Amino acid sequence: MHEAKTKNNFIPKTLLYQAAVLCSLFLVVPNVFANVLDGIRVHEAPDSIRVVLDARQETQYTSFALDKPDRIVIDLKNTRPGKKLSFSKAGAGLKGIKGIRGAERGKDYRIVIDAKGPLNAKPFKLRPINPYGHRLVVDLFYPTKKKPVVAARKPRPEVQNRDVVIAIDAGHGGEDPGALGPRKAQEKKVVLSIARRTADQINRMKGFKAVLIRKGDYYIGHRKRTALARESRADLFVSIHADAFMESSVSGASVYTLSDRGATSETAKWLAERANQSDMLGGVGNVNLSDKDDVLAHVLLDMSMDGYRVHSIGVGEAVLRNMSKVTKLHKKKVEQAGFLVLKSPDMSSILVETGFISNPSEAKKLAQTQHQIKLAKAIADGIGEYMRANPPPSTFLAARRTELRYTISPGDTLSEIADRYGVSAAALKRRNKLSSDRIRIGQTIYIPRGA
Repeated sequence: MHEAKTKNNFIPKTLLYQAAVLCSLFLVVPNVFANVLDGIRVHEAPDSIRVVLDARQETQYTSFALDKPDRIVIDLKNTRPGKKLSFSKAGAGLKGIKGIRGAERGKDYRIVIDAKGPLNAKPFKLRPINPYGHRLVVDLFYPTKKKPVVAARKPRPEVQNRDVVIAIDAGHGGEDPGALGPRKAQEKKVVLSIARRTADQINRMKGFKAVLIRKGDYYIGHRKRTALARESRADLFVSIHADAFMESSVSGASVYTLSDRGATSETAKWLAERANQSDMLGGVGNVNLSDKDDVLAHVLLDMSMDGYRVHSIGVGEAVLRNMSKVTKLHKKKVEQAGFLVLKSPDMSSILVETGFISNPSEAKKLAQTQHQIKLAKAIADGIGEYMRANPPPSTFLAARRTELRYTISPGDTLSEIADRYGVSAAALKRRNKLSSDRIRIGQTIYIPRGA
């Protein structure tokens, strides 16, 4: 039985809907300030300045440049300043900017970077990575003059009796802390200290010159690192790192060179980037590929990478051998991997893992001055040992040697050495006048080329 609707109990549906909407507005009050800006940090690199804004959530923003006077403006949407936010030291003492200031603008927060001249700004976001949270990064670049288009460069004249140039690169830096250890130890700081000490040790050796790629706490892209080494005409690129693993018990140092697969993929990439080819093999070889057809360029590049990889393995083994005298090894043989920073077709390169920063006892040693000096000297001694035995052309150390020399290590076999250097076991035996495959630890053999 249906009840009759009376005037007193009848409520129109439209009123019910309006009441529901009104209630929802009271129940869900929007947060005017969805984000909080907690801090600002500045890193200065040789050719740029990086401004980092630390926020609690992903930041929505707009940015633009103004002149008269020059400044960069960044508006952070729905953002308020944190209690500890301070601009007192931000930008102080930098060559490109006068200072940084901030102020609230309604629901938004405005950052103004007062520049000393025109700057090109490139803002982008970074996701949280321990120990950092959400970050808005603004890279400021100094304007560069456009270079006139010129014909392919002529090979640089060889400088006789020059120093062997070693590029030493400390991994990570700036907003990339690398691996993290106990007590907030950061890989980027430890390896920069070891890299500086390694460069000092190399510069003490007659006939050698060290070039530091990263000189401070700022980030450099992987390909920019090798490009800087190439500009210095480096004979060897050494990337310094500190390893990490989930299990804190893992420890020991290791050395890596570029793998076969990494070399193959890099050959294809370099050949695809025709703009790079005017400087190809400019470090020492002075070979220009811009005027070669694709097939010939591919062959020349493959030969170049194979040759430099052979030297990379040789110097890596010498470094590993010397490091074994001052620290525990994680891997007793040179490992091969596709690290991007090793992918240079015109330069020998190795990556040195100085130890595991995730291991408490090893992290403590890596932070000690005396241990850093021992590691640096071992790396430098290994480099010196190999380069004196196999000096690059036109150097002070150069002699009339056309072959590599290799010292037998524990576990070596003749067939493994032959595979490693791309020669036949028969050629190895013939060159070294060996009647059998038997070799002994400490024995020096010659690696023939093209065998």
